[in-house]
Amino acid sequence: MSVSKHKTVVAVVDDDPRLLESMEELLESAGYAARSFSSAQQLLISGLSGLDVLITDIGMPGMDGFELRDLVNRARPELPVFLITGRHEIADQDRAKGIRGFFRKPFDAHALLAAVGETLRNHDKEDGHES
Repeated sequence: MSVSKHKTVVAVVDDDPRLLESMEELLESAGYAARSFSSAQQLLISGLSGLDVLITDIGMPGMDGFELRDLVNRARPELPVFLITGRHEIADQDRAKGIRGFFRKPFDAHALLAAVGETLRNHDKEDGHES
């Protein structure tokens, strides 16, 4: 298997183990390599290098999804971040407005996969000149 055909790595951060499990199955069924983390801290300890997409819950103990997104935007501005929330009041906050890739639980799995795929295709176009 050639190195250039490596699977796209999607990290999922959520403090709900059931959601992590179902997301992992969903992503792997779509041909992605899924990495699950139960907190933002766990993800940061593991490191952001090697990730192609990040999907994070917003309402988590410790660092929340907004803080994680801001940190990732500074560290790896090109890394697409999708936010998921089960709390509708968070979804209506200003911070959530203007965010592409914002999903409410229960979210439509196909819509999420389509958004991830579209984001990656757009990235591939932009990165066409990579060495």
